[in-house]
Amino acid sequence: MKVIKVAASVMRGNEKIALENQAVFRNNNVFVVNIMGSPGAGKTTLLLKTIEALKDNVRIGVIEGDIATSHDAELIHAAGVPVVQINTEGACHLDARMIQLALTHFNLAEIDLLFIENVGNLVCPAGFNLGESARVVVSSVPEGDDKPKKYPGMFRVVDAVLLNKIDLSGVFGFNINTFREDVRQTRELEIFEVSCKTMDGLSGWIDWLMGKRSAVGY
Repeated sequence: MKVIKVAASVMRGNEKIALENQAVFRNNNVFVVNIMGSPGAGKTTLLLKTIEALKDNVRIGVIEGDIATSHDAELIHAAGVPVVQINTEGACHLDARMIQLALTHFNLAEIDLLFIENVGNLVCPAGFNLGESARVVVSSVPEGDDKPKKYPGMFRVVDAVLLNKIDLSGVFGFNINTFREDVRQTRELEIFEVSCKTMDGLSGWIDWLMGKRSAVGY
């Protein structure tokens, strides 16, 4: 009897293409951020606020990942930023080949910072390298303070955590200290408490992002 390890084969293939993507990004001096998080965490709104703060000084591009519709891509396009929509039609994550195909629709010579908004999911996206420069997860107050404990795999692979909708912490009885402790039980990470409504914390996130980009010489 022969056993075919499909998962291992898929991951090896993905890793090969991710390295190819990484080389393309490096050769074009493009810093790439993979934004992950649950549906409704506020990834797109956070991205729009980040674009608003940076687009006068940094050339930005966006890849939007969703199971269906182009709603989020239309919002990004309206903000004046080049965007490519990937509809996975059921797949719960983006993979390196999808990104490779999306890149054919960009002129990377005209982009400094590329955001990839992954499909809303706290499990699958964590396992797929896309060739990105940095990974962040957006968690939100309405989701509850137990997400780092329930989904440790996601919090192990990211470079920073954005705790979004912090203005609602009192309404939902969110325990920020519990959240922070559980994140750090998994891994020591930067945690940014942000609100896209009040704009609290966004400057810290943007400073971190630009610092990461500068650290690689872009």
